[in-house]
Amino acid sequence: MESLMNFSSSQEDLPRTGTRRGGLPEKRRAIIQAARTVFGREGFTRTSVDAIAAEANVSKRTIYNHFTHKEHLFQTVILEGATQVAQAQAAIADRHLHKIVDIERDLIDFSLERVASLERFASHWALVRVIEAEATHIRPAVLEAWMEAGPRETLRILTWWMGDLTSRGLLRIDDTAVAANLFNLVTFISVAQPTFYGAIPIDGPDELVRNGVRAFLCLYLPYR
Repeated sequence: MESLMNFSSSQEDLPRTGTRRGGLPEKRRAIIQAARTVFGREGFTRTSVDAIAAEANVSKRTIYNHFTHKEHLFQTVILEGATQVAQAQAAIADRHLHKIVDIERDLIDFSLERVASLERFASHWALVRVIEAEATHIRPAVLEAWMEAGPRETLRILTWWMGDLTSRGLLRIDDTAVAANLFNLVTFISVAQPTFYGAIPIDGPDELVRNGVRAFLCLYLPYR
């Protein structure tokens, strides 16, 4: 029941993450929280439904009352986390970029708060490590759904803000999607990847962010 090897790879056969087959909402929430903990600690392939049931203090049967199989539960957990983090990224952007006083300072502050999300959403980033390590054992349809809800949504948010900052004359950008991807790479990813998404510390993360913003602005500040 837990094996992925015989599942179809089509998007249509993905279970809807909101599906409930019985039981109380608080039980479902306890299962999701336990699954996030166990998947993040043990990985996808090594995690058993029995281990999740023990963590949630529920029976294995209770889990199957809510989720059709282990992959359904994993999908629910990673999509919930991706959506939550993307929404948090949108709020951070609005907080720092809605009103610009100093473009360099505001972009640095924005980027530093994004980096702080590695600690704020530590359980989510533990799952990101699992996804990257076990991508070949996760169906493409599940990976695609996660990419759409998380990484791509975050880039769409950044792309919108690049266009907004350009329309206000604060930046000079021809391709906002390219600029958004570059900005993400030189600010957030430059810290996230060396730390394995917050798993280990590195020296000078703030300096990495500042240097990234300054390099970005060398390309995209309007001519004075």
